[in-house]
Amino acid sequence: MNYSERYIQLDSLFSLGKDYHIEDSQVDIRFFFFRSNINARKNIFFLSEQDRRISENSFFAYPVFCPAGRTVSDNAILLLHGLNERRWKKYLTWAEYLCVQTGKPVILFPMAFHINRGPTWWSDPHKLQSSMEIRRGQFADESTISFANVALSYRLSENPDRFYLSGRQTLSDIVQLTQTIKKGYHPAFNPNTHIDIFSYSIGSFLSQTLLMANPHKLFSNSRLFMFCGGSIFSSMAGISRNIMDKPSFEKLQDYYIHFFDKSSKIKGLRDKVFKAFNLMIAPDHAPKKREVVFRHLGDRIRGISLAKDIVIPYKGIEEAMGKEFTADRVELIDFPFHYSHENPFPTSKTNPSQLNDAFNRVFSSAANFLR
Repeated sequence: MNYSERYIQLDSLFSLGKDYHIEDSQVDIRFFFFRSNINARKNIFFLSEQDRRISENSFFAYPVFCPAGRTVSDNAILLLHGLNERRWKKYLTWAEYLCVQTGKPVILFPMAFHINRGPTWWSDPHKLQSSMEIRRGQFADESTISFANVALSYRLSENPDRFYLSGRQTLSDIVQLTQTIKKGYHPAFNPNTHIDIFSYSIGSFLSQTLLMANPHKLFSNSRLFMFCGGSIFSSMAGISRNIMDKPSFEKLQDYYIHFFDKSSKIKGLRDKVFKAFNLMIAPDHAPKKREVVFRHLGDRIRGISLAKDIVIPYKGIEEAMGKEFTADRVELIDFPFHYSHENPFPTSKTNPSQLNDAFNRVFSSAANFLR
């Protein structure tokens, strides 16, 4: 496969909500609809009234890449994306490859307020102009402010709890989806379907929390492959014109490292998920307990980290899961071309052969583990 060509081809044919048959790879893209039950739960405060009014976040479509002609399956791979993503474009080649090489459907499930779970104006430069002017007025010399990150930066600066609350909703939605599948209510899957996870970036942080908490014991046998992910929160460096600006990230880190556990406004949420999330905030948050949990997960976790990834550094993965565990299960590699965390496979000005080799190295490893 020529990665650059395939990247363009899949993006040109992919249309949100429209089923499509990919002839040359024999993959069907099927869309399903999801309604989040998060706000129906009694006695648990999750989202603000303002955020509950964002209808796109409560009812949305999500794609599943399926082996062509197969109506139902017994296995699935859940693909979880990175922070501040607005399109599936980057992940289409990833999903197709995993589907073809494993023979399993790949569920591309959007996180709360990401991809098509947020208002379209959050990615419209014309409609973001006033937000940009306000942000630049607050931080006149800050070069990390951009149209791509201003919506997320503004929202997290306004209320840092949104990072945790949106993660809680996403995790709850994944539990809801998994229960629907395992009970046999999903049209693409048989009852008791086995679900594994491929995660990227902050999706790995969410996946680690999910496996550690293991709600309703739904993920007791699930495997997790992490790409550019797995770090302890305090060692992440999310300052990027594609993720969030520097003032927002610094406020977010300060809040979660120093105040969240002691003075969080979150009520009624100090459960297994809260505890797992809190264990992943900083190295000194019960490190022995955290490492014991990961050792218990054992061979169900694998991953690949990139040497020049400054957003999710390998050191942060060691801090999260322990040096010995990380050395055994997360491979640190490098590519012979310029790349970044946000764009690990740059199609512009990259030698096609080197790009193909890099992509195949990562995803053949993932497919072999998740097969």
